[in-house]
Amino acid sequence: MNFNDFNLHPSIMEGVNALGYQEPTPIQAEAIPSALQGNDIIGLAQTGTGKTAAFALPILQKLMQGKRGRVRALILSPTRELAEQTCNAINKLGKKTGIRSIAVYGGVGIVQQINNLHNKAEIVVACPGRLLDHIWRSSIDLTHIEILVIDEADRMLDMGFLPDIKSILSCIMQKRQTLLFSATMPKEIRDLTKDILTDPTFIQIGIAAPAKTVAHALYPVKQHLKTALLLEILYRIQKETVIVFTRTKYRAEKIANELKDAGFKAASLHGNLSQFKRQSALDGLRRGSVKVLVATDIASRGIDILSITHVINYDVPECADDYIHRIGRTGRINNNGDAWTLVTGADTSMVRDIEKILKAPIERKTIDGFDYSVPNPVSEKTQYRQKPAKNNERTGKKSGGRNFYKKRETNKGKSTIVKAA
Repeated sequence: MNFNDFNLHPSIMEGVNALGYQEPTPIQAEAIPSALQGNDIIGLAQTGTGKTAAFALPILQKLMQGKRGRVRALILSPTRELAEQTCNAINKLGKKTGIRSIAVYGGVGIVQQINNLHNKAEIVVACPGRLLDHIWRSSIDLTHIEILVIDEADRMLDMGFLPDIKSILSCIMQKRQTLLFSATMPKEIRDLTKDILTDPTFIQIGIAAPAKTVAHALYPVKQHLKTALLLEILYRIQKETVIVFTRTKYRAEKIANELKDAGFKAASLHGNLSQFKRQSALDGLRRGSVKVLVATDIASRGIDILSITHVINYDVPECADDYIHRIGRTGRINNNGDAWTLVTGADTSMVRDIEKILKAPIERKTIDGFDYSVPNPVSEKTQYRQKPAKNNERTGKKSGGRNFYKKRETNKGKSTIVKAA
């Protein structure tokens, strides 16, 4: 099968050919014909399999007919990055059609978005929160929506967007075609599909597991040696493009700064950054001016950069499904990739869950020449933390402090208090 078999409009095929698409991926081969027939769809497939084109092409085909110049297709996305990427993909595929797609998300000014919506936008790719802002302002008209896509539905659930989605759906009263795509199908999403889809075609490509093009490895290490081991690994693959995942925003920022100090072209990506800084980090990764992106799970969906060769989990994810999405940033569309995870003794349970998904044990590896025996410079036995500062009821001044300290023994056996590293 090739894309000519879908009998798409010639203007759409110009975009397909310009992007070098030849043979459709399995999810595209299954979903596109059914969507072109007007069916509702539940598409269950792992990340990196080409889901965007699986709904973008049927949308463009549908919008080539009928009245133009008004919002007729709505795509809901969980993150700004995915919304922007989806919008760009649609605009490239539909470059010769004259169909205009815009992205709508928070963190940027709303006035320009209102202007774009009033300028004959026909496809809106939106994050739920900002879309509700536009609905309440009456700056978007959803009365002509003919096709609705809920992309990365399980991630929407994880981020707490389910109530927002239900509010948005209550504003689209007319009959429509609905396509729902997800990598996993938890109970809440199954319940949602019963309410919003009509006799849907169910398409499942493989299981909810990482792509076969990704090789996995665990690097056991003590917690206090993680950063040193990460640096050692990066020194050995420094010509590659890497995403390093952490659990917290603070740690993402801290590690990115340490990598920059060590000479790496590094940047951070997390929710505390402005949209401009987030986009700059992604643009740098695409251009190659950034080689190591240190990110929270905000980057585990919607980053489609084929040059990413490695995903390194500095921290194990909070659930096995998040592991799937994190390492889905590499090994995309038949490219090979590596997924390496730094693990401590506290991660045993999560490692077991991940191995259940993979249906195989993950190889444990060590780095030759790395000293795993270096002791923790701040011993748990000597480290203590002062109580948080409190207001003195009499003076109103702060007392106490937030610094970490440790005891250091002197030669005379006396104890001194020094600030810990």
